[in-house]
Amino acid sequence: MRAILLKSPGGRAEDLVVADTPEPTAGAGEVVVAVAFGGCNFADTMMHKGTYPHPKGYPIVAGLEIAGRVTAVGPDVSGVRIGDRVAAFSEGAGGFAERCVVSAERLIRLPDGIGLDVGAAFPIQALTAWHILHTVSTTPAGQTMLVHAVGGGLGLYVTQLAVMAGARVIGTVGTTGKERRALEYGASRVINREQEDFVAAVMAQTGGRGVDKIVDSTGASILDRSFAAIRTLGHIVSVGEAEGKPFTNLWERLVPKSLTFTRFHLGHSDFASAQWRAGVDAVVNAIAAGTLKVPIEEVFPFERVADMYARLGSRQVAGKLVLAVQGA
Repeated sequence: MRAILLKSPGGRAEDLVVADTPEPTAGAGEVVVAVAFGGCNFADTMMHKGTYPHPKGYPIVAGLEIAGRVTAVGPDVSGVRIGDRVAAFSEGAGGFAERCVVSAERLIRLPDGIGLDVGAAFPIQALTAWHILHTVSTTPAGQTMLVHAVGGGLGLYVTQLAVMAGARVIGTVGTTGKERRALEYGASRVINREQEDFVAAVMAQTGGRGVDKIVDSTGASILDRSFAAIRTLGHIVSVGEAEGKPFTNLWERLVPKSLTFTRFHLGHSDFASAQWRAGVDAVVNAIAAGTLKVPIEEVFPFERVADMYARLGSRQVAGKLVLAVQGA
């Protein structure tokens, strides 16, 4: 089968190649999906650079997020049939290929009204957003939160789901223009970190109190400065390190305000739990109803995977990039 092979780290375009690889087979509890589209995530670009290497090592078939149709069902799988339209978070990678094997418990059934391109664009980011807000923290109506990188894919889902819960979202961006869609999706204020001191702006917006919660996917100096913008007994949820790893002074930052700090990774979810299914149902139903928007910025042909990675790495994207593997 055709697959996108990431030969080695280093960020070179020539390390992402279309290659012939063996078709996967479904083991116990697994299914094989004929992949129609794959979603591109910042983690993919970090795996390419080598800053977030996959445990499997290199070379590896790239791709962590897929949508398509089930073509084979392994032993000990029930409730799944060949032909089912599904999406999935393929934590073991392998998604940018004509066939991908995934655990059956991670499958997300797609209603007919949700296209397979949309199916590839939401699982990781939308479900990460839902669990940030409703699993590792609570989001009561009236809560005020600061969301860094609010104009990116994850930030836009956090914004929409938080507003649905009755929360107020203050966001930051590092690129002019990325504030537009976040404001359209309900953010009350978006601060350009290149033009304003975001701490001063947040404190002005909250009357000097600080926010109740921070959702951070940047790390490094942006996260470090954020501790000055949160109230006593507030909660910080870290979900990425786009700027760099958090500094080693977390204890010094947390203790003075009795803050709570959570590092969340979607792969640590209990995919067999009622809570996981509740998140899936909430997200899928909202997308089907049109109340949760899935912003697809561009769909790339299979052979242009390197261009897709470069575009996401440019930090100019307000939404999702999708790879067309076999199409609808």
